[in-house]
Amino acid sequence: MRVMAQLCMVMNLDKCIGCHTCSVTCKQAWTNRGGVEYVWFNNVETRPGQGYPRQYQDQEKWKGGWTLNKKGKLTLKSGSRAKRLLNIFANPVLPTVSDYYDPWTYDYENILGSGPSDTTPVARPKSLITGEDTKVTWGANWDDDLGSGPEQVAKDPILGKLEEKVKLEFEETFMFYLPRICEHCLNPACAASCPSGAIYKRSEDGIVLVDQDKCRGWRQCVTGCPYKKIYFNHKTGKAEKCTFCYPRVEVGIPTVCSETCVGRLRYIGVMLYDADAVLEAASVTDDKDLYPAQLNVFLNPHDERVIQAAQDAGITSEWIKAAQDSPCYKLIVDYQVALPLHPEYRTMPMVWYIPPLSPMVDALKDTGHDAENVGNLFGAIDALRIPVEYLAELFTAGDVGPVRASLDRLAGMRSFMRSINLGEEPDLDICEAIRLQPEEIEAMYRLLAIAKYNDRYVIPNNASSDAHRLDALATGCSVDGPGTTAFEVVADKFHLLDDANGAGPEYKQGRVNLLNWDGRSGSAGVVPVKQ
Repeated sequence: MRVMAQLCMVMNLDKCIGCHTCSVTCKQAWTNRGGVEYVWFNNVETRPGQGYPRQYQDQEKWKGGWTLNKKGKLTLKSGSRAKRLLNIFANPVLPTVSDYYDPWTYDYENILGSGPSDTTPVARPKSLITGEDTKVTWGANWDDDLGSGPEQVAKDPILGKLEEKVKLEFEETFMFYLPRICEHCLNPACAASCPSGAIYKRSEDGIVLVDQDKCRGWRQCVTGCPYKKIYFNHKTGKAEKCTFCYPRVEVGIPTVCSETCVGRLRYIGVMLYDADAVLEAASVTDDKDLYPAQLNVFLNPHDERVIQAAQDAGITSEWIKAAQDSPCYKLIVDYQVALPLHPEYRTMPMVWYIPPLSPMVDALKDTGHDAENVGNLFGAIDALRIPVEYLAELFTAGDVGPVRASLDRLAGMRSFMRSINLGEEPDLDICEAIRLQPEEIEAMYRLLAIAKYNDRYVIPNNASSDAHRLDALATGCSVDGPGTTAFEVVADKFHLLDDANGAGPEYKQGRVNLLNWDGRSGSAGVVPVKQ
């Protein structure tokens, strides 16, 4: 057993309202530079839908992730090393910019500087790449809110498998939002694809980064990543990706997308896992066994043997304590309501999702039934709105069982806690049906519904004391280049030492910059003072 620690994220899709605040704040913090105009490290997709880039889930086309060869050995879906080297100068399996979208702005100058005229001036769309006039035909969230209308069935790779199951009448369409970032996988295909060895997984926290000094822009990593979360900067000629906001987490602050999430749907915590078991888990024959196989890779941080092995591996007591208090461990292992995104890619993803229950509740309410009654909800899980098979194709490689169990637990919790909140005697049969004790149901409710900031983000307390020591991180990201320490990046990027950023009128000097606010300090400066 070789114990390692990994920062993990869980997203509760029941709470996502599709506001894209996470995407905008991430864009502003990380990809507001030239060469990455089309890049969204965080994007929110409507499901069903084509996604970003278009149809990225179709690995028969894009050749991302891992597969098993005829000998049962794990190999990259993009082919052998020799085959990839033959394509090193002209990789044919890459999304085009149009698959992402042609980034554009508007010719505002034509409006602002047009002067008196007999006709109304217009702001035509201009390409951010060429500067020429362009036609807007696609975007990162172009199919936002369209759901499973007939238009989408032929374009969503998952819906293509389920056309007979899905009813296409407009009044019975279904949709939900799926926020996506880099999965920071335990078995990253992007790192294995890179001919230069520029992509690496940090041993201290599992974050996957790109060393900008080593990157040669071969773009094999773009093909290798099945989630298509690595992007090519056409100005620098380097690959870039989500960094899990490493300068923030090193000083105990959650990622920008988590910090600014309106729905409070994201959880960050530490997972301990057996590094020696990852290859075996990723190599199981049946795709449907990949989810339970990854569950078995995770280690119980309360087990004395695991604690001793972690200490022997150099994992500090602060990290072990964070793993014990981790909301991700509770949601993934204890309650088993969170599921991995596309485990069949065999990358062992570390961003997990709680499947959505709310559309089923809404549908029940519209029919006049008691939408909180556990009997009604259990029946609705199979019959209404979101086919369980669709969710299973997303989260469990088509295995309906774990998805049904997760939704049953969410429905049971909803009904059980309603009884308590109304002062009624809860139905203890619910506990037996979902295999949780009453105190476990209440604890899950507190975590999912009313968790405080410190309960949702459990980041090791000693991260800040380690930040100066981890100078090597500076070359692992495309922020400021070699020789920049994590603290310097944080101070410059998020202005941790100066809330007011030293700009603006004096009466604004005490206001809080929400990009650096830790949520734990007082509210002074959060609400503007009337002048």
